[in-house]
Amino acid sequence: MHGLPEPLTPQLLLRAYANGYFPMAESAEDPNYFWVHPERRGVLPLDRFHLPRSLAKTIRRGTFTVSIDTDFAAVMRACAEPYGAARRETWINRPILHAYTALHRAGHAHSVECRDAAGNLVGGLYGVRLGGAFFGESMFSRVTDASKVALAYLVARLIAGGFCLLDTQFLTSHLARFGAVEIPRDHYMQRVDDAMQFDGEFFRLPRDADAQAILAILPS
Repeated sequence: MHGLPEPLTPQLLLRAYANGYFPMAESAEDPNYFWVHPERRGVLPLDRFHLPRSLAKTIRRGTFTVSIDTDFAAVMRACAEPYGAARRETWINRPILHAYTALHRAGHAHSVECRDAAGNLVGGLYGVRLGGAFFGESMFSRVTDASKVALAYLVARLIAGGFCLLDTQFLTSHLARFGAVEIPRDHYMQRVDDAMQFDGEFFRLPRDADAQAILAILPS
């Protein structure tokens, strides 16, 4: 359905995610949104996450300072930026930005930020937490490996918190390198239903968990 007149609120978003839907817009300038419910869904099995050796070295070196929920709106805005020929338009418009920012304030949306030595935001991701599931929305990287490090930190946090589902929406070659797979809609919905039976603890791992703690949690 396109152009739904119903305002995009945190409550509506949570109901949608529990039923397998997520919103997108045609462009940043489009004032409307539409619901997406793919026939095949990308997921990243947490127990089969693949950490490339080179990325583990980057994490170990402490190339980036990684934080949680320190600037959610900035991460969303960065994810909406066009980059190169691969993405000239964004599906993140103003209503979506406002709705997810409100969801973040309510404690159901989180961001992971990567900053360089000068404190500049150079990579990150954001998504929605509901039950034992985390629904990854988007990520960005302004320098090599920044979004990858953010993803590794997120996966470690979800494993530590007992989550059972990391939804990536779609399967890309980039995510496949980390172990993401594609599953049919009915299998996905069963995974969502299972995840709704309990609450993952997003902050069981401390916000300031260091590289050593992250690497100790991730599958070897």
